[in-house]
Amino acid sequence: MGRSAAFFDLDKTVIAKSSALAFGRPFYRDGLITRRDVVKSAYAQLMFRLGGTDEQTMARTRDYLAELCRGWQVEQVRQIVAETLHELINPYVYAEAAALIEEHQSAGRDVVLVSASGEEMVRPIGELLGVTDVIATRMAVHDGRYSGEVEFYAAGPSKVEAVTALAEKRGYDLADSYAYSDSVSDRPLLECVGHPSVVNPDRALRRLATENAWPVLEFRHPVPLGRRLRERPGVPVAAAALGVGVGVAIGIAWYGRHRRARTATA
Repeated sequence: MGRSAAFFDLDKTVIAKSSALAFGRPFYRDGLITRRDVVKSAYAQLMFRLGGTDEQTMARTRDYLAELCRGWQVEQVRQIVAETLHELINPYVYAEAAALIEEHQSAGRDVVLVSASGEEMVRPIGELLGVTDVIATRMAVHDGRYSGEVEFYAAGPSKVEAVTALAEKRGYDLADSYAYSDSVSDRPLLECVGHPSVVNPDRALRRLATENAWPVLEFRHPVPLGRRLRERPGVPVAAAALGVGVGVAIGIAWYGRHRRARTATA
């Protein structure tokens, strides 16, 4: 029997919001996003939410996001994430998720974040959580800028391909490994391990979990990591057992609506 690992989706599983939603405002502030992008991104996100599990919808979303990022300076994106990470992400880490990650690490398992968001966002969030291994969307870069092409889109079956490749490289026994997600789009990921659990599941995933007798976890306590560590043991995992990728579009759309509402009331 090989080693085992625990694979965590990020948005709404480990943190209580879209990872890219958190960075939408500084992206807009620094001129990476325009008002026109807001409208187009809102539509792209709506299409994904309505039918995001089929290959055509995921491909359209992938291609749109690649075009959106074309020309962005990679270093500028990394700087924005580094400057705002503790303010915009740290307060929204689920205490239950952080405790569960520590539990797996204490048991000797590697923990891997698996997210459709861009690697430039996911890796720093992983470091915040004490997780060094990430599987995330990778954009092609030329002369320090995003070229408008996607090297790897970490969504749907592609997540499983990456997880399987990592398992073969590290010697993980997937039948003895764990996976956690909130979205039915991660059904392939959940089905590729022996111990899947759903976290704050959407309606379709909750139904799937019921059909397969998968554990349903409800994470409800986003707490800054520093505060959670001071107040250990925090929220017991057992008590919780009762549920730049695609998230970029959510963030842009949210900020656009917020800005328009604020302007209207000014």
